[in-house]
Amino acid sequence: MFDPRYDDDPLARMKPRRGPVQRREVPLSRGLVVEHSETEWCGAVVGAREGLVQLEDFRGKVRAFPLSDGFLIDGEPVRLVAPKRKPAGRQRTASGSIAAPQQRARVAMPSRIFVEGKHDAELVEQVWGDDLRVEGVVVELLQGADNLEQVLAEFGPAADRRAGVLLDHLVRGSKETRIAEAIARGPFRAHVLIVGHPFVDIWQAVKPARVGLEAWPAIPRSIEWKTGICRALGWPSDEPADIADAWARIRGRVRDFRDLEPELVGRVEHLIDFVTVG
Repeated sequence: MFDPRYDDDPLARMKPRRGPVQRREVPLSRGLVVEHSETEWCGAVVGAREGLVQLEDFRGKVRAFPLSDGFLIDGEPVRLVAPKRKPAGRQRTASGSIAAPQQRARVAMPSRIFVEGKHDAELVEQVWGDDLRVEGVVVELLQGADNLEQVLAEFGPAADRRAGVLLDHLVRGSKETRIAEAIARGPFRAHVLIVGHPFVDIWQAVKPARVGLEAWPAIPRSIEWKTGICRALGWPSDEPADIADAWARIRGRVRDFRDLEPELVGRVEHLIDFVTVG
């Protein structure tokens, strides 16, 4: 029965007033970390096609969700949208350089850039590949810093055939530093530039935030470094394929030079300048 002391139903005022959730539009981009509103699945964007977006969580597991679903970024409701096409004009490469117009492939120049291994070459190609192709610079593998002296002897650096070398862990007292110092005293010193970054491995040149870390974990010397990193991240690490998959995940988070530490970016730019002079 209606109680005249109340002019309405007090319980009705306690019911939440529902309305459409206002969602900010966010352009879809690789590496963007979002949470799926309904399932609470949180991960980084690793792909999108046919109306689905793929999210990879910190364990490396990937799930796909309809792009039309609701998502959260830092608790804020958002709607993921395909990025708008940029108007034609001066585009930039992943290294930050102004992209050159499309042109026929250039004949490789005699000078070369040498890096220690496959992972180094893949990262250099991903970020600086467009620049290197325009200049006709080829990147070759040393398969380890221990092979540098032999590789240079076979290459035969000269004034018109320069060699730029990128080494890992070029710090005081390291094996790589001793090798570089020996080359600097050798017969090719005038036509060889050896630079390096301070990181144990090229993986560390990727900013740790790109894989959800504040800093790369410290790995005991008794454990192989890449294996230790995979274990610290909770990723498989028993097989060579596991290490390859881990690197693919890490490299997949790199969008351009801004996702790399400046200690690597500056060294690679220096090498490109050195081998393209004249």
